[in-house]
Amino acid sequence: MEHRIVGPGPYRATKLWNETVELFRAKMPLRKHRCRFKSYEHCFTATEAVDWLHELLRCSQNFGPEVTRKQTVQLLKKFLKNHVIEDIKGKWGQEDFEDNRHLYRFPPSSPLKPYPKRPPYQKDVIKFPKWDDPPPGTSQENIPVRPLVMNPEMWYKRHSIAIGEVPACRLVHRRQLTEANVEEIWKSMTLSYLQKILGLDSLEEVLDIKLVNSKFIIHNVYSVSKQGVVILDDKSKELPHWVLSAMKCLANWPNCSDLQQPMYLGFEKDVFKTIADYYGRLKEPLLTFHLFDAFVSVLGLLQKEKMAIEAFQICCLLLPPENRRKLQLLMRMMARICLNKEMPPLCDGYGTRTLMVQTFSHCILCSKDEVDLDDLLAARLVTFLMDNYQEILKVPLALQTSIEERVAHLRRVQFQKSYPEVYQERFPTPESEALLFPEKPKAKPQLLMWVLKNPFQPFQRTRSFRM
Repeated sequence: MEHRIVGPGPYRATKLWNETVELFRAKMPLRKHRCRFKSYEHCFTATEAVDWLHELLRCSQNFGPEVTRKQTVQLLKKFLKNHVIEDIKGKWGQEDFEDNRHLYRFPPSSPLKPYPKRPPYQKDVIKFPKWDDPPPGTSQENIPVRPLVMNPEMWYKRHSIAIGEVPACRLVHRRQLTEANVEEIWKSMTLSYLQKILGLDSLEEVLDIKLVNSKFIIHNVYSVSKQGVVILDDKSKELPHWVLSAMKCLANWPNCSDLQQPMYLGFEKDVFKTIADYYGRLKEPLLTFHLFDAFVSVLGLLQKEKMAIEAFQICCLLLPPENRRKLQLLMRMMARICLNKEMPPLCDGYGTRTLMVQTFSHCILCSKDEVDLDDLLAARLVTFLMDNYQEILKVPLALQTSIEERVAHLRRVQFQKSYPEVYQERFPTPESEALLFPEKPKAKPQLLMWVLKNPFQPFQRTRSFRM
């Protein structure tokens, strides 16, 4: 029995928890152990559980080979707290599990987590304003009119309308394509693209559409530097200068122009700790709390790398610009540190790549409510981000082009309805072009001026060929 791949969709973290619990109970080897001159049947030691579960998680495509032994111990602590396992005396409920020879066993039944019930979200249907919709605050009854002098002709018109011979006139308002309309188009089309990639019938279970800010999407698309990094309008939301200088120092190690050459051993470790402390104190992860389920759902597409990258691109467009900028700078620093062969070891217990993932995964992705697998899921996501951050943090060109073409089309339609004669001159139809530029008669192919009488007659030498 192996870990099945849990694809994108709602409650993915809960599904992974239940799947892991069922596998652990079904496949964990149990045997007889002795402790303090007493024998216990059908149990296992803490170290045996860590060994077996660690191998299971590393071989699972849902978590990947980046799972560490420390993360496995943390998961087993949560198993003990949730009564998935209990010690040999039946104690459980606390996270006092350690990697040692202490004996544990399975209770008669391990509770699986129920799927959370959320209030259904009302679907926000994006309605583009019609040409005859009146502006807010106006109605047909409150149309200002000029006083008319009653004469026989006017009396006849009113009488014709009253008896139904002539339809009554209505004031038609032709509205402009406003900035709010454009923002709603960006929001609706972006979410539609994400829903299509995830293959879901609705995004309601993985995303609260009301919290998606269309201004963030537009800013993240157009307000970028030549390197693709978001440029903030509000400079107070920038990274502190000392943090940015520290990140540049490690990203360009040992060639750093902002700081002087370090004068003591371990300088780079202190700089790294400074950066880690700053990101660790953030009140909210960079991928935000309300997008947690969306990013976890995309993790189900990692077996299809191209689709996963496209989905992450769109999810990252939904971030606040300051979060996207911090994420871009952090991922670039992490990737450069991992590829820098001149960088001294930043930690004695971990390799550089593992250290990057373990240090920053929680500040990049975590849930507002306690989720038992959030550490493993965050590590999985950060690992994929490090390997593909240049593509993921790009603006999806296909989406941008599609939305821009849609907006341009709506503006042409608006112009056509408002100024049909001018539109016809600027944008002629195939019928009007045919009238202005009649089709020229096609030239018939010239007939051959001669025909071979005997096409298969043998060739005969003539005098013109004599030398």
